[in-house]
Amino acid sequence: MKKIVFLDQSELPRYYYNVVPDLPKQLEPPLDPKTKKPISPDKLEKPFPKELIKQEVSHEREIKIPEEVLKLYCGFRPSLLIRATRLEQYLETPAKIFYKYEGVSPTGSHKTNTAIVQAYYGKREGLKRFATETGAGQWGSALSYACSMFGLKCTVYMVKVSYEQKPYRKVLMKTYGADVLSSPSHNTSAGRRFLKKDPQTSGSLGMAISEAICDVLESKDTKYSPSGSKYSLGSVLNFVLMHQTIIGLEAKKQMEKINEYPDIIIGCAGGGSNFGGISLPFLRDKLNGKKKSLRAIAVESQACPSMTKGEYKYDFGDSAGLTPLLKMYSVGADFIPDPIHAGGLRYHGMAPIISLLLNEKVIEAKAYQQRETFKAALTFANTEGLVVAPETSHAVKAVIDEAKKCKKEKMEKTILFNLSGHGFFDLKGYEDYLNGKLG
Repeated sequence: MKKIVFLDQSELPRYYYNVVPDLPKQLEPPLDPKTKKPISPDKLEKPFPKELIKQEVSHEREIKIPEEVLKLYCGFRPSLLIRATRLEQYLETPAKIFYKYEGVSPTGSHKTNTAIVQAYYGKREGLKRFATETGAGQWGSALSYACSMFGLKCTVYMVKVSYEQKPYRKVLMKTYGADVLSSPSHNTSAGRRFLKKDPQTSGSLGMAISEAICDVLESKDTKYSPSGSKYSLGSVLNFVLMHQTIIGLEAKKQMEKINEYPDIIIGCAGGGSNFGGISLPFLRDKLNGKKKSLRAIAVESQACPSMTKGEYKYDFGDSAGLTPLLKMYSVGADFIPDPIHAGGLRYHGMAPIISLLLNEKVIEAKAYQQRETFKAALTFANTEGLVVAPETSHAVKAVIDEAKKCKKEKMEKTILFNLSGHGFFDLKGYEDYLNGKLG
């Protein structure tokens, strides 16, 4: 069997898959925090481009990928599907392990898939700038790149602990022309409130989201807040998960080429975008009854266990209460996680789509502590040769556990996971692990 499965660019998917019409239950609508009634889509037009709002509420199963977006995708897509034969041999497992390698994108992660689409629609609607937040810096890097491709400005509020841990993520964003601020900052009213409450806070994604939204709502044509600005989000929302389904759609085609189909699909999950991207096209088969035994495992950090210890409830998407209320698994909008290196997993909530699937027991969730995930990442690096992002290391840990289970039970299963990003900008985390400094 080939270790690497390719797709020709002529086979690149032309449509995203929207799982909403196939869900076992209708999604609960976002609520106005004041009235507790469903919020109308037009009220989202202040922070978001109109076309993205249409996609957010769409019940169409397929959404066409714009030609300009496809042209940029062709710079790094289709991504490779690789069989992890050396890892299999090391584990002495009868399982077949495959991974979709998203580290080949210009900024090194899956985040670029939706960043390009959002920048495209922003440019088409005449915007001048996007403001956003970022945890580990992968989303901020992706949007900075996408904005540079379409001639847009970009302001990134980077969670303070990652701002300090990952200096070269800042450099990458600035290379693409973005302004990068440590969050919480003094640039927004929300940031000033957070700092007044706790001047030494390490920050959180919830805080950084509040700042980015506040920036757009308070925009007064300053250096960091020029007019013609909108907000961009790299996870959680329906349209973001939909854009990421290009990963799973490609993977299905690649596995068909070698007559394979996964028994287990695994992805790390902070807000849910990369897990949704790899799993949703396959879960369609489970939802329609074709593959009832398919397992999908979303893996989070024990430092921010929204799915494994949180409540399924309505909650704000940010710490200042600026967003609509979303029905999701959450540990609370004011929760501040420990300063782990997997900054992309430090979000208090989970995508409503992923939350509903978990609540309906269509998917599973696991949580790991960061030391055990870095140990798994070193095993992967010393077998497959790739240094993965700290977020992805959580998926790797789950893959190793499932492969060991297959060995114990003498079960020949096929495992597919999303290698959502490389870890070349995250070597401080590896250094801390190797020096025994990780908490």
